[in-house]
Amino acid sequence: MSNPHPDYQLPDQLLSQVLAILDDFQDPYLNKSFIAAGLVNKLAIEDKRLQLGLVYPYPCMTQYRDTVMAVTNKLAVLDEIDEVECEIDFQPATYSAITSVAPVKNVKQVIAVASGKGGVGKSTTAVNLALALKAEGANVGILDADIYGPSIPIMLGVPHFKPQSPDGKIMTAAEAHGIAAQSIGFMLADEEAAVWRGPMAAGALSQLLNETQWPELDYLVIDMPPGTGDIQLTLSQKFPVSGAVIVTTPQDIALADAKKGITMFNKVSIPVLGIVENMSFHLCPECGHKEHPFGTHGGSAIAERYNVPLLGALPLNINIRESMDDGAPCVVSQPESEVAGIYREIARKLGAQLAQQTVQSSIAISITDDE
Repeated sequence: MSNPHPDYQLPDQLLSQVLAILDDFQDPYLNKSFIAAGLVNKLAIEDKRLQLGLVYPYPCMTQYRDTVMAVTNKLAVLDEIDEVECEIDFQPATYSAITSVAPVKNVKQVIAVASGKGGVGKSTTAVNLALALKAEGANVGILDADIYGPSIPIMLGVPHFKPQSPDGKIMTAAEAHGIAAQSIGFMLADEEAAVWRGPMAAGALSQLLNETQWPELDYLVIDMPPGTGDIQLTLSQKFPVSGAVIVTTPQDIALADAKKGITMFNKVSIPVLGIVENMSFHLCPECGHKEHPFGTHGGSAIAERYNVPLLGALPLNINIRESMDDGAPCVVSQPESEVAGIYREIARKLGAQLAQQTVQSSIAISITDDE
C-alpha cells in the first residue's frame, strides 16, 4: 500500500523536520501515520513554498480541505516554509480475493453487498454506498444481481432504460447520478418476473457482469440477492470479488441470518469488510427522543464476534425510503443531511478496509460457533 518511490527533493535537515511532522499525522481510516501509510509521494520546496503530494488508496475527497488546512498549519511553523501547496490524488489498488477468477474489464475492485435475509435495506445500502463512493471521488458502477427482485432501476430513477448492443456482443450500461448501472430489470418488461432456476439466473448474471461495457471503474458494487443459497454461492465463487459488506437490522432473526452470510463468504475466502446496521434507531421528529424498535447493539455485537468493523448504523428514517422510491437517493438529493453524511463515512471506512487487504486468496474469518 505504501508508495515505494516517493519523490523527496528537500535538504536533509528540512526533510527530516517535515517527515517528523507528517509522521505525527494519523490517518483516521487507515490508523497509520501519513508516512507509515505511504500517503506522501512528493516533497519539494521553491521560494519557501513547500510542494506536498499526497496519494490516498481510498476515496475521501470530502476530507481534503480539512486535511490540507491541518497539515499546512503544522508545517508553517518551520522557518523555511511560508506556504504549502498540496496536491491530493486517489489511486486504488487492483485487487481480488479470488485469484483464480479473471478480472472484469475496466473494473479495479468488486464489492459485494449482501444480506442473510430480505427486507433489511440491502439494495438501499448498495445504491447509497455506490453514490457515496462517487461523492468521495471514485469512479463507480453498480450491478443489480437481485435477480428475482431487481430494484436498482427504480431506485436510481432509470426504470425505462434499455441496454443497447452496438456490436451484438457487449451491452451498454445506464448512467444515473454519475455512476454506471446494469440490472436484469432493464431486460424485463414492466411487471414481468424472472422465473428461472438457480443455474439459469447465475448464468444470466455472469453475462450481465462480463458482457456490459463498463467504463473505467475504481469500484463495482454488486447488489447481491438476499440469502445464502445456490445463486449466492455461485456468484461468490465466480465473480472476482475483493470483499463483502453484510447488511442487517438489530432484530435477532436478521442477525442470525447475517451470521450465515458471513459464514458463506468465509467458505469462499472472500473477506468481510464490515457490517452495516440499518433501522438502528428512530429519532422522534417532534422531541428528538431516540427509540430502538428493533433492538440495540445487534450489529456491533456481530462485528465484535466475527472481528470485522461496524461500518455504520443508519436510522429508521422515512426520507430514506421516499428518496429511493423517487429515484433520487439521499446521498445525491440531500447531500448535506445527516444520513448522507453517514453513508459517506461508511464509504470512506469501506475504501480504507479494501486498501488494507493483503493480496492473498486464503484470507478468511476463522471462528467456531458453538451456539
